[in-house]
Amino acid sequence: MASETDGPLPDLLGELDSLSTESYNETYRQMDTLRTAELVAAMNAEDAGVAAAVGETREAIVSAVDGISARLADGGRLIYLGAGTPGRLGVLDAAECPPTFGTDPGMVLGIIAGGPGALVQAVEGAEDSESFGARDLEHIHLTARDAVVGISASGRTPYVRGGLEFARREGALTVAVACNADSAIGRIADVAIEVVVGAEFINGSTRLKSGTAQKMVCNMLSTLSMVRLGKTYGNLMVDLQASNAKLLARSQRLVMLASGCSESVAASALHAADGEVKLAILMLVAEVDATAARAALEANKGFLRQAIASFH
Repeated sequence: MASETDGPLPDLLGELDSLSTESYNETYRQMDTLRTAELVAAMNAEDAGVAAAVGETREAIVSAVDGISARLADGGRLIYLGAGTPGRLGVLDAAECPPTFGTDPGMVLGIIAGGPGALVQAVEGAEDSESFGARDLEHIHLTARDAVVGISASGRTPYVRGGLEFARREGALTVAVACNADSAIGRIADVAIEVVVGAEFINGSTRLKSGTAQKMVCNMLSTLSMVRLGKTYGNLMVDLQASNAKLLARSQRLVMLASGCSESVAASALHAADGEVKLAILMLVAEVDATAARAALEANKGFLRQAIASFH
């Protein structure tokens, strides 16, 4: 695949030397001589600091969640953009939203450099093109109502840079998720979430601590935005879509937890609610039929707690 670096490659050595994710941890220079138990303990110790590093970015995550949820409430979309591991993490997070929160498949999207084939096999050169990042966002008709989250461990990936620059020109909210401070994508974005995890267990292998940090941030961005949209009741996923036997059982359990009813009552309520967990709960708690419950949910923009309160 052609890229914008065809011909003489730019001198990346100095640039990589400045990145904490590329730094060399002298502690493990004899790693290949360690016993398996020592390797497991060492890797676990390295991973233990990731959550704390994510915690250092809380304020930026708050800003991102508030911005994303506002755009979703206005009919916009959450769009993840990345190459390699970050791209796969974005696609994964997007794919999990419809079954978990009952969202339309077009509400949260994941775009990976090189297209769907890059999910299972590296597409060489795809990440090196800024224009490809812009092109992929243009193809989905990006608007100012959308939020674009660019993910790059180094914070310098051209594909992500180009996408974020295009998104800013279109007026979309832009969020950068990087694992280096003062990152190139962080300087472009409206919100910079820079989780500095330091040297990787395997030098430069950013699918490790950096990947874990990015997954944690994506979890927070999507999950907490959905909480802000009323997709949960307490910590229950009441907009869940039951598409298999396990989720059908979980739906019944959610109705039981929220209403305190028996198994048989929950099953009957779900049947009357056409399988909609949120609707079944409201029918039981407010003691109303499906028509009245549905009208209350619509009047309260899908927020179950407010809909329950409207009957009292």
